[in-house]
Amino acid sequence: MPDATDPVLDASAVLAVIFGEAGADRVAEHLPGARISAVNAAEVMTKLVDLGMPEDTVDAVFAGLQLTVVPFEMAHARDSARLRTLTRATGLSLGDRACLAVAGQLDAPAFTTDRAWSRLDGAVVGVTIELLR
Repeated sequence: MPDATDPVLDASAVLAVIFGEAGADRVAEHLPGARISAVNAAEVMTKLVDLGMPEDTVDAVFAGLQLTVVPFEMAHARDSARLRTLTRATGLSLGDRACLAVAGQLDAPAFTTDRAWSRLDGAVVGVTIELLR
């Protein structure tokens, strides 16, 4: 069961753990229990499939992280759309905005390794952003 301090991870933060990249240690401190939107879970799984990983291995790798997957609901969709105006200049993707929307609604920090997020003002989007590298 996640607690209020557990972050919401974007796909880049999860992939950093899977591939042992910079920032993985900061994410690992919150495993199990860190949260991820279903949209970002799909991004992670898609990346692994694109790299040629068999689907059953993708499922096992993802399950092994013991993340709490947050369903992407209509309120998240509305917030993601609202964030488009605030993040357009940064080039954030739908997945990035989904992560921010979920984090905002859970009043949780958002963890990312994506340097494009450094151009965001967390106060403006209403989320504490933790850049992991």
